[in-house]
Amino acid sequence: MKKILFLLVLTFCAGTIFAQDIHLTRNGKISFFSHTAVEDIKAENNQVFSSVNTQTGALQFLVLIKGFQFKNASMQQHFNDVEYMNSTVYPKSEFKGTIKDLSKVNFSKDGVYPVQVEGTLTLHGVTNSIQTEGTIRVKKGKIESESKFKINLADYKIKIPSIVTAKIAESVDVTIRCSYEPYKTNP
Repeated sequence: MKKILFLLVLTFCAGTIFAQDIHLTRNGKISFFSHTAVEDIKAENNQVFSSVNTQTGALQFLVLIKGFQFKNASMQQHFNDVEYMNSTVYPKSEFKGTIKDLSKVNFSKDGVYPVQVEGTLTLHGVTNSIQTEGTIRVKKGKIESESKFKINLADYKIKIPSIVTAKIAESVDVTIRCSYEPYKTNP
């Protein structure tokens, strides 16, 4: 499994891996939250691969769908089933985009920098353009990113069976947090 994940990281970063301005993480965090009057559903994935290029603003995320963890094992199984995420057919979600106002971020100076991010999100086999706000934090040379946004399940052809429509919201809140390390080539 680790070899597969390593190959995914290499494939994921192949277009930009040679640059010195690349920062990576293999353990970023993505969580989602669905609230209805009947039930709250929350899951978290701590195996998010991400890269940011401090020169171009290129930003990428890759998450394996089966990596989402729920409090309830039954809920996790249903989430991965054919009726919902169908994670056997659609094993990953991917975001590719850019930090639009990169000039506002000084990666060599400690600070908190609000940014606009624009790109495409592929989920459940569907790709849509998204724009959202985020934050870049620089502290002692370390880079962190955070963003919160909503996605509408129907936009990604994720259907909610009528038997559980009262339990699952039509849109979910997504939170992303990553701490990056500079990419280092092996000598």
